Amino acid sequence: MDEAQLMDILTVSRDNNLRANITGILLYSDGTFIQVLEGDKNTLDDTFEKIKIDKLHRGIIKIAAGELKERNFKEWTMGFKSFNSDILNMFGGYVNPSDDRFLNDKPPHAAISVIKTFCKANRITTLLPKKQQDLFKI
Repeated sequence: MDEAQLMDILTVSRDNNLRANITGILLYSDGTFIQVLEGDKNTLDDTFEKIKIDKLHRGIIKIAAGELKERNFKEWTMGFKSFNSDILNMFGGYVNPSDDRFLNDKPPHAAISVIKTFCKANRITTLLPKKQQDLFKI
């Protein structure tokens, strides 16, 4: 997606979320999105159903759901960041999914399991050598 398409999505998302009192963040990298939505459970359920039937969305995976004591993104109707692996490598603590520390951590931290599931479901692992692809089996 180019920048204009991403900004169109962001504008619509922010307007919809403002009306529905939803907050959250949307991250985009190389054709894949990951999104966090916060708000009233019924509103979030309705929003998720709309997302699932929207033809622009595919390969949707709900990673987690639950109650929060306080919203993490209470000031953002939809925070947004587009990035690539070159940018991520600049952050301290970033572990590339093809790095052996990521793939061989036993037992994996819960967050690493979520990331591995996300990478596998989005076929990100198909870009890796075969021996590393096998390490994504959870």
